[in-house]
Amino acid sequence: MHVTVESEPTTVPNIAGLLESDIPCPARRHRSPTAPPCRRPRWWASTSGSSRHARPPPREILEATGELLRALAAPVRIAIVLQLRESQRCVHELVDALGVPQPLVSQHLKILKAAGVVAGERSGREVLYRLVDHHLAHIVIDAVAHAGEERRL
Repeated sequence: MHVTVESEPTTVPNIAGLLESDIPCPARRHRSPTAPPCRRPRWWASTSGSSRHARPPPREILEATGELLRALAAPVRIAIVLQLRESQRCVHELVDALGVPQPLVSQHLKILKAAGVVAGERSGREVLYRLVDHHLAHIVIDAVAHAGEERRL
């Protein structure tokens, strides 16, 4: 898979843990049985009903969501998330799978790591990257499916 990308800023704030609360996620259809429980944000209960006047989430949540979506907004980063949903991978495995140069993969991993999307763990001379939260992979999968549906119309 060959992917072309545009240059993007590399500073993305880490938002890991910003959206967790004590309200369990009702959408279990995409979750694996071994995945940790998904949590909905505190404001979710007030916006998920049928009320037309539901309050929007707090501004800092909206800003953090925008930063997260910006971190996921490059084709190579989407492809990396899709690769990592299966298992952890090192950089050279991602380079081989995606068909893009190693420095470019490393740059995108740095952005995803800064955003709290992936984490790296040293294993000998290599760093194995994994998704921090598999719920993000489901968001990416749904977005890719939606884009495919839109293209067919």
